[in-house]
Order: sequence, then structure tokens, then C-alpha cells
Amino acid sequence: MSGTEMGSPASMPDKRTGGVMSLRGRPKLLFLAYPFPPAKAPGCVRTWNIAMYLTRLGWDVTVVTPDPSILRNIEDDGTTSREFDDVGIKRILTGHRWRCLAPNNLKCWNKNLGWFAGKVFRTVARKLEIDLHIGWIKAAEQACFALTAKDVDVILATGSPFAAFNMAQRLSKRLGRPYVLDYRDPWTGNPHHGRLPSPAATNREADVLRGCAAVTIVSPSWGLALEQRFGIDQKLHVVTNGFDSDEMASVKPYNFGHCAFVYAGIFYPPKRSISPFLAALKLLRESSQGNAKEWYFHYYGVEEKHIREHADRSGLSDRIVFHGRVPRGEALSAVKGARLALVITSVAEEETLEDKGIVTGKIFEAVGLATPVLLIAPEGSDASLITKPTGLVTSFTGTQIPGMVSFLKDVVCGQVPQVRNMEICSWTTISKDLDALLRGLVAGDRRHAHMGDKVSDQSGLSTYR
Repeated sequence: MSGTEMGSPASMPDKRTGGVMSLRGRPKLLFLAYPFPPAKAPGCVRTWNIAMYLTRLGWDVTVVTPDPSILRNIEDDGTTSREFDDVGIKRILTGHRWRCLAPNNLKCWNKNLGWFAGKVFRTVARKLEIDLHIGWIKAAEQACFALTAKDVDVILATGSPFAAFNMAQRLSKRLGRPYVLDYRDPWTGNPHHGRLPSPAATNREADVLRGCAAVTIVSPSWGLALEQRFGIDQKLHVVTNGFDSDEMASVKPYNFGHCAFVYAGIFYPPKRSISPFLAALKLLRESSQGNAKEWYFHYYGVEEKHIREHADRSGLSDRIVFHGRVPRGEALSAVKGARLALVITSVAEEETLEDKGIVTGKIFEAVGLATPVLLIAPEGSDASLITKPTGLVTSFTGTQIPGMVSFLKDVVCGQVPQVRNMEICSWTTISKDLDALLRGLVAGDRRHAHMGDKVSDQSGLSTYR
């Protein structure tokens, strides 16, 4: 099933001027975004903020995304469509073929014989390196069939799934419009995949990169790794993740009634593991400060088994509270009410560009909620460098256990970092630079694609802050 839901941008209040923004002169963005609200997926945070803030900045945004009715996990209290209308975002809702390739996300026949058949297809797809969401691409292209060059000024595709990049390339050729690739994660250089990419996959990535007008990526190190592999320096722009100031301001803190350390999310063992933090908690408990104070570690997520395995060995089971999977609003409330939020990008000792470049979105949510963060990441990580101006993030490597313990002692005694500059990580700031980049491409003037407040980092990449 496919369909188009139209917002009402002609009557959308312009939050910058307080007036009504005319459609005349609004550039048109076609946004290929598989993860998009009301889907319940981490990637939705970035895609929603891109669409919302560009609309506020004068863009006519149309999002191509799967119909929520075919998704297993959504967060919709019945107000989602109205919110799209209020903001002025239009959607082209698509179907999805071969749903058995992604049964955790898509509604499909996934029991008994259906489960077995799906497993066979998934095994074959992985061996042939077929994108598990390839069934979305054909349905999405059919949903976009009626679009003409008059409907689109620039195409933005976000990955994963990276099949969206190939779709952007084909739409670009048909419509005669430039396309931009947004990397939320690396494609063939993903540090969590644990295997080398095949030459065929690398060639596919190289092909779409050659034809694109620009590339946005979430961290300088990932950008540098991409440049070293594909030589795209002039096209490359770092557009970090961030937080929505309005959303964060609306969050009510949960009252734990004690000193709470909170982690919300998943793990990718062995690189993203809870082990170093629990080792630090064990030593904290054995210290005079830690033993005298009431504190607990609260976990919000589905990987209870991973934490229990380490907690049992450390004798910390009575200090850990498991909350399971909860709505996003509840997780944000917990982070805001916590004395400290824990963020882990990698506990590995090696300092590859791929590991240093991991900048998980949850760090920006904690910053936006003014909650101090204990970050476990490689030395000189991008996550640490990007958030350093906020004053809220204290970083340790996975082996710096004594340093973590000393820091935690201060936290349980009420000595926590104070806010300096949060707005540098807000989408209000970040979106202006993305707006400038895209407008420059629409205008056809490469010089304007480099507008914005550029900060030159050691890699020499254009980094938008």
C-alpha cells in the first residue's frame, strides 16, 4: 500500500518571524528516510529533526517512508498525523516487499513454516550481501513514480538502509536533480560488522559516491575514513547528531529518590560492553564514599542478559534495576531525573578511525536534558571532542577504571559537572548549516555549499557545529 499525506505548509506559522510563510520560493526536498516517526527506531530521531528543522527554515519537505501500518514497532498516541500537519511535513507512504527479510521490524508471516522460509531467505540474502530492506526500494520507487522535476529541487537519502542511496541515484538521473547522501552509520566500513566488506559492496558504495553532489556524516573520524577510502574530500561535510530543544524542555524528570546512574539503549559486545562500568561500580561500592551513599544503576533496554552476566560476577545484582523496553518519553524522563547518564561508544583499546568516530545519539539527549554524562570511548574520540564545549561530558577509556571510580565518588557526593554551552549541540544550530549546504546545491553554486560556521579539525574536513 502506498499513499501520500499532505501537510499544510502554506499556513504553517514561521517560528522565526511569527508570521505566515508563503510557499513561493520554498526549495523542495525529497527525503528518502526508511526510519521515520512513528516508527520506533534510533534513526528516527535524526530523520525527524532534519525534516522538522528544514521545514522551519523554509523548505518544502516530502518524506518517502514505509507506511506505519506495516511496521511492528511504532510509537503513536494518535497525534502523529496531526503533528506532521502542524509542522508542515508531507509524506509519501510506501509498501514493502520481502518483509520476511526483516521480520523484527515488519509485519509478516513469521511463525512455523513462515519463520523457516524467512530464515532461508535471510541466510541467502546475507551471503549474497543483499540489503535486507531491498523490498522497500521497489515499493518506494513506485510510490515516487508520479514525481516530476517540478516537484523536487534536491534529493536527500539517509542510510541505513543503504539501498536508499542507490534509489537516490536512480531518482536523480530520472528527475535531473542532485542527490545528497546522509551517513548515520558507515556502510562498508561499519565497526560493528566485524568482517571485511566484499569488493562488490565497496564498488556499489564508490559508484553512488561518485555521482552524489554532497555527503553528510555524523563525525569527523568517520568522514576521514570515508575520504581515505573513496577520495571525496570536496563533497564531504560533517553534520553531527543533536537534540531538539523544544522536546527536551518538555521532559519531566523522574524522581528516583536516590542517586541514579542511567543507561538507555543496546550493546554491541565486545566493543560496546557494560564490563568497565560495572568494574568501576564494584570498586565504588567497596569504597567508604560509595558504601555510605544510596545509589543504583538503572538499565532501560532489552539486553538484560548482557548486564546480568557481568553483574553476577561483580556481586552487584542488588544495585541494578532493570526496566526493560520503555517508550522514548519514559527513557528521557529517566535520563533527566538521573544524577548521571552513562554512554558507551567503544571499550576497545585500539583507536581506529571507525571506533573513534562513533557518536551515539543518546549523548546529545543527555546534554539537551542538562544531565552529566560519563562517556566510555577511545582516547580523543569524536564524541568527547564534539560535546566538550557543553561542559557536561567526562570521558574515560575502557581501561581507565580508577579514573571512573574517582569521578563516581564525586557524583554520589553531589559534585557533578556544570553546563557551559548546550546550544552548540542543538538542532537549532546544526540545521542552519545543513540548510546552507542544501540551498547552495539548489542554487548550483558550490561556493554557497560551504556557508555556515566551519570549524577546521585535524582531518581538514568541513565540520559544521
